[in-house]
Amino acid sequence: MKLDLKIQPLSAWITPKNEPLLIAGPCSAETEEQLVATAHLLAKTGKVTALRAGIWKPRTRPGEFEGIGSIGLQWLKRAKDETGLPTAVEVANAKHVEEALNAGVDILWVGARSTVNPFTVQEIADALKG
Repeated sequence: MKLDLKIQPLSAWITPKNEPLLIAGPCSAETEEQLVATAHLLAKTGKVTALRAGIWKPRTRPGEFEGIGSIGLQWLKRAKDETGLPTAVEVANAKHVEEALNAGVDILWVGARSTVNPFTVQEIADALKG
């Protein structure tokens, strides 16, 4: 995948609606209705700068709920389209990076479980290079 990314400090393209910058949303996106309804409620407060949702959930115990997966990106896009809130998701590998960026996600972050593995961090960095 060839990406044309312009990585900039958050402050260069997103203005906090309050101090501190508030990114909020469900730890785990479980249904489209849950995610979109939560987004609307958060947007109504006027205090939330971006909507986050757990689409993929890295787990300590294999076999536990690992998130709704890629389908949740469509829900996140709908929430963004309806509320205007920028969106954020945790990514744990190169495939997540590609899918999230193709779905129009604005902010990606690498979670604690992923940062302990330098090979994973390198894979994500390489995916962002394109």
